[in-house]
Amino acid sequence: MLDSKLLDILVCPVTKGPLIFDRDRAELISVAARLAYPIRDDIPVMLEEEARTLSTEEVERYRETRA
Repeated sequence: MLDSKLLDILVCPVTKGPLIFDRDRAELISVAARLAYPIRDDIPVMLEEEARTLSTEEVERYRETRA
């Protein structure tokens, strides 16, 4: 489980924008960059080349979650 203080200060390395924590998938989501950064052994892997590209459906779902 990630520390809430850490989540408050982490931003997307590509856009410098906010991230959404998806606990079920163990990912940090950047809607603006359309990327999902993995969390491995409770450590966020904030490398663009390690991130998964979000589908259009996923982006819309996360946008609705933030609204």
